Amino acid sequence: MVLRTLFLVLLIAFSGNSIAKTYTLKFATLMPTGTAWSKILDDWVKEVEAKSNGRIKFKMYSGGVMGDEPDVLRKIRKGQLHGGMFTGYGIGRIYSPARVLEVPFLFKNTDESDYVRERMMPDLEKGFRESGFELLGWPEVGFVHLFSRQRIESVDDIRKLRIWLWQGDPLGEAFFKAADIDPIPLSIIDVYTQLSAKHGSINTVYSSTFGAIALQWYSKLKYATRIPLTNAIGGLVVSNRFYKKLPDDLKQLLKTSGKRMSDEIRISARIENEKSVSILEKNGIEFMFDWDEVNMDEILEIRDNAAMHLEQTDYIPARTFAKTRMLVTEYRQSQTAEGQQSTTTVP
Repeated sequence: MVLRTLFLVLLIAFSGNSIAKTYTLKFATLMPTGTAWSKILDDWVKEVEAKSNGRIKFKMYSGGVMGDEPDVLRKIRKGQLHGGMFTGYGIGRIYSPARVLEVPFLFKNTDESDYVRERMMPDLEKGFRESGFELLGWPEVGFVHLFSRQRIESVDDIRKLRIWLWQGDPLGEAFFKAADIDPIPLSIIDVYTQLSAKHGSINTVYSSTFGAIALQWYSKLKYATRIPLTNAIGGLVVSNRFYKKLPDDLKQLLKTSGKRMSDEIRISARIENEKSVSILEKNGIEFMFDWDEVNMDEILEIRDNAAMHLEQTDYIPARTFAKTRMLVTEYRQSQTAEGQQSTTTVP
């Protein structure tokens, strides 16, 4: 009887400890608070905490308080943070082949990039996992435009500008080098300061339209290109070290809810970026330099030269480019066969 009672006490104690076990997920993002995307992120945090019955708790660090994306990744690898939401710049420091999805002028529209991304997702998840991270979702920053204090009416005009380059970004470096542009490398944290300074080092940046508003960069600029450079990607990740500690049900919760939340941000990004064009115009930003004003042969030559450099450095391997081009061709042929036309066209 005594042994039975002792066994029941121990069983209850161990059960209680199991139920009470909590995991604190320290999560960082450059995304400012108070935006449409940050509200979606906040709702995700509340959902995970509620559905886990408090077993997962978040400590959120938004708006770049943990530093630029390389700083955040360094802290994740040291165990000081556990996860974050990253742009392509940060993604490139985790698994660089994923950035084939934001090579400038590679896709004509978001339908093409969606088709390619969905079919490459198993490879992407594997690549992230082998690099020490679990990929939970794939949000999107959206179409990136040049914003400047100077008018932009040609590629030659762009070459005369003092353009910001996200410091240490191999894809940006390759593209600007191919275009014979000499950019100014800076941390994203320093961009607003330099735009605000009387004799700041830059007068031109690249951003999505929504991002230009959220970061307040637009308030220091006058012009923007209608031609987008690329459709910028994003990634929601946690470290393998944190993820592997979780029970299976909590792993599944993070995966399913993370994907759903990321899909919601991607849809929201496309809507908000479109709305932001008119908001920027009302605030004095003049959009110019459209597709009918550009030499497409010159643009595509810049793209191909940049891609060649990225292949040679193995930042984006040749096999990844080959698979991407094969999928794009496959999609275009299917659309031609069905007599369909895609939306959100970008030549």
